[in-house]
Amino acid sequence: MKKLSVLFALAATPAFAADGIPFFSLFNTDFVVLIAFLAFVGILLVAKVPGLLGGQLDARAEGIRSELDEARALREEAQTLLASYERKQEEVKEQADRIVAHAKMEAEEAAELAKEELKASIARRLQSAEDQIASAQAAAVKEVRDRAVSVAVGAAGDLFVKNMTAAEGNAMIDAAIAEAEQRLN
Repeated sequence: MKKLSVLFALAATPAFAADGIPFFSLFNTDFVVLIAFLAFVGILLVAKVPGLLGGQLDARAEGIRSELDEARALREEAQTLLASYERKQEEVKEQADRIVAHAKMEAEEAAELAKEELKASIARRLQSAEDQIASAQAAAVKEVRDRAVSVAVGAAGDLFVKNMTAAEGNAMIDAAIAEAEQRLN
């Protein structure tokens, strides 16, 4: 009420009077506008519009607050997921490193095994070549001996034939036939 009386006091000042028409007259437009304004403000107060506006603003503020809380919760959840994925990525990286290290170790072992197998294969081939050389050498020595024996036998036979008489040859043939008969029986 004090506020309304102050408004009326200010409105009643002569400065608000227009063209000689008293201020508190319905013919004065300023007074009519003031009455309409005050009626409008009164209707707004009676209808509790300021309370409704405050309630709507409070509801809006509460909605914004709940959206912010939800956004915070989503952010925390996203950070948790990010940390989880980073841990999983680190685990996968460590596993990949272990797999690579294991593969390298297996490759080195396979290389060592291949070297050993190659050395063994080379040793077998060398032994085989040495055996073939020894066999060829023994065959050559045998062939030389056989030829020497056949040449010696041929020379001895020629010598024997030249030095032998017909009677001695016939006696030798008879002795060989007799020996063959004994062996066959």
